[in-house]
Amino acid sequence: MKDTFTHQGMRKKLVKILEKKGIEDKNVLSAIGKIPRHLFMDSGFVDHAYVDKAFPIAADQTISQPYTVARQTELLEVKKDDKILEIGTGSGYQAAVLLEMGVRLYTIERQNELFKKTNLFLPKLGYKPKKMIFGDGYIGLVEDAPFDGIIVTAGAPFVPQPLLAQLKVGGRLVIPVGDDIQIMTVFYRKSETEFEKEEFGEFRFVPLLEDKN
Repeated sequence: MKDTFTHQGMRKKLVKILEKKGIEDKNVLSAIGKIPRHLFMDSGFVDHAYVDKAFPIAADQTISQPYTVARQTELLEVKKDDKILEIGTGSGYQAAVLLEMGVRLYTIERQNELFKKTNLFLPKLGYKPKKMIFGDGYIGLVEDAPFDGIIVTAGAPFVPQPLLAQLKVGGRLVIPVGDDIQIMTVFYRKSETEFEKEEFGEFRFVPLLEDKN
């Protein structure tokens, strides 16, 4: 499947929709305008790739709504060369947005089917995380910590303390917290012992899976 002029035109319209919905970060909008989202989706949904909705992918997971991706990325406040940890690689679309923005990305996926598929797919598009692992997002990636930012792309029933611990002072954790409906929450690390918390409304995500073994 190719990235045609038609797809590119649809992306421009999507970017305008996101701007109207309040996304202001020009780097986020530019990344979304460049990435061929239709290539991340199952073939049955490609005609809907640039609609602002979530759609199913493999392993009973979803590719997030473009607005959700844009909003989480905007809240993360990334800069080029920031060291970012992503919890929940999924289709790889959020990872591609971050990589397009020039971050050094470490990403964890709990679903083996998705991990194998995305691990092969992202490099084909020219997107290469520093590290992509199959593992438990609740425990983070302590051997590569600390991180400038951590983004969680699934609904967490509680805030995993290891993720807070793996933030640099000045770093941000963006995480949807809740069961059926999540509250988008940002934790800003002010010092070794102090965190500032801010909430940004309701969202819906698939659950963040925990390793029960």
